[in-house]
Amino acid sequence: MSTVLANPAEMIHRGAPHLIHNDDELTEYTRALFALTGKKKTTRDEDAAIELLTLLIERYEMERYPIPEADSVAVLRFMMDKHGLQQKDLIAEFGVESTVSLVLSGKRQMNRAHIAALAERFKVSPAVFFE
Repeated sequence: MSTVLANPAEMIHRGAPHLIHNDDELTEYTRALFALTGKKKTTRDEDAAIELLTLLIERYEMERYPIPEADSVAVLRFMMDKHGLQQKDLIAEFGVESTVSLVLSGKRQMNRAHIAALAERFKVSPAVFFE
């Protein structure tokens, strides 16, 4: 067994990173991660610490603050709201206002051209509009 892992409990006792259990720890780990990622040049050990802290933070956030699944219409409505847009403002992406209306009402699916145009307009990955 590796001498580093010979006594994992002692490592934790000495302050080694561990699973995050609350938002205070999340804040502490996030600050440490930002301090490391803010460096112009990092060492191999710092890179390993960045990787570990990222995993620990992501695990906690996924468990504590899960992102709900959203259908493409919900995503589109969110983007419209965020950008203060109305149905008529999306005519360029859909061709005609009636298509925008059909998509928003769930009576028609977005096609590839719609998705590509929306992704370009909102500067997001096209994947956010896939179901």
